[in-house]
Amino acid sequence: MNMNTIKELQHFIDGHLVYGTSPRWGDVFNPATGQLAARAPLASADETGKAIAAAVAALPEWSDTPPLRRARVLFKFRELLERHLDDLAAIVTAEHGKVLDDAKGEIIRGMEVVEFACGIPHLLKGEYSEQIGNGVDSWSMRQPVGVCAGITPFNFPVMVPMWMFPVALACGNTFILKPSERDPSASLFIADLLAQAKLPDGVFNVVHGEKVAVDTLLTDPRVAAISFVGSTPVAEYIYSTGTAHGKRVQALGGAKNHMVVMPDADLEQAVDALIGAAYGSAGERCMAISVAVAVGDVGDELVATLCGRAHSLKIGPGTAPAMEMGPLVTRQHLAKVRAYVDLGVEEGADLVVDGRNLRIAGHENGYFLGACLFDRVSPEMRIYREEIFGPVLCVVRVPDFEAAVELINAHEYGNGVAVFTRNGNTAREFVRRIQVGMVGVNVPIPVPMAFHSFGGWKRSLFGDHAVHGPDGVHFYTRLKTATGRWPEDTASSASFVMPTH
Repeated sequence: MNMNTIKELQHFIDGHLVYGTSPRWGDVFNPATGQLAARAPLASADETGKAIAAAVAALPEWSDTPPLRRARVLFKFRELLERHLDDLAAIVTAEHGKVLDDAKGEIIRGMEVVEFACGIPHLLKGEYSEQIGNGVDSWSMRQPVGVCAGITPFNFPVMVPMWMFPVALACGNTFILKPSERDPSASLFIADLLAQAKLPDGVFNVVHGEKVAVDTLLTDPRVAAISFVGSTPVAEYIYSTGTAHGKRVQALGGAKNHMVVMPDADLEQAVDALIGAAYGSAGERCMAISVAVAVGDVGDELVATLCGRAHSLKIGPGTAPAMEMGPLVTRQHLAKVRAYVDLGVEEGADLVVDGRNLRIAGHENGYFLGACLFDRVSPEMRIYREEIFGPVLCVVRVPDFEAAVELINAHEYGNGVAVFTRNGNTAREFVRRIQVGMVGVNVPIPVPMAFHSFGGWKRSLFGDHAVHGPDGVHFYTRLKTATGRWPEDTASSASFVMPTH
């Protein structure tokens, strides 16, 4: 391919596109064709520092801007997002590979966080207590933490950043986004829309990069807070490094989400849910269902029905009509997921649907893998224990409800889980006893709406705050509580005891 036809991306710093000066570049491919589509500059520490400096310079004026005026910028941004929904979805599909309808769904879920953040004048209201003592009042307020940074994954290049920066900006902070270098173009489109919405220069910046840029954000004392979504090993590194340098950090890690199918469940409904939740977006979702827990004697019928549905999935390029699953994001990730399928066979699981030999006519160089379904998976197998992040569904059979709860609670991850049942008491007990952060009852992917908060338990979340919703507002603000009085006679004698009222 002629390198002159390859798009070279830029950073977005202080309201302007900026050419990278580092000699290092990251290749961006079209997953459906395997062709090189763009190159992203990988920022040096100095370039990342310039973005931080721009955010620092913009902070005083933006944090002093009344919340209502900050909300009006976000209202305009939301209007522009809706107007350019199709354009942004096309960018996501071109670089990530997910089908267009799924890309649009991702953007709409991100827009819901923008809508939540537009209510910031209400969300920042403090509390007031009158007359806590004679002539003494007390009140609280929430104030911005300062310069914030978001480090986001490839699987949701629009939605996950919008879990972060709309709330951060609404709270009066400035923001630096370090998107995934695998599909970075959406972040630049977002930066342009924010500029059109009249967000002041320097309030929102985009720096492309990998470890050098990330480490600079983690260690620079001018950055106050870091938000991360990605794999657990990286989340642990982000959390430990950021907190060691005095930063507030929320780091969302990996997942191994289970869906329990009880004997009384509506089987067709459960299979529909499993097919979409396991194979949608080629399984590249942190909330994808990757383990189906068949309880009692439901296993044989569940697996047989799943086999028929998995074989009939419509797989192809995300731009083609009526597709249900697109390619994986990169050739390297395709090889990693295929290796897990090979491993499952070696471990003795029963591969009842094998998608390794899928070929898409006209897209032979695309990163396609068909649906894979394992039956009779046991908890000691690596395909059960580890996050695969691809279109691979494992079926584990257990004798009863108690065994299902014990199985899930013993897993190191606690991100999302679901139960399918017609029994209200079963559902209630499951929700109460399961040690997982987000729970669905006859809902396969229980992602909270924007006005609630998203976050798992155990090794799926590091830090004290989940993202967006009330936790997001708390993460991006600091609580300040004041106590005051206006005595008529200011003369008083010194007191050396704990004040009481």
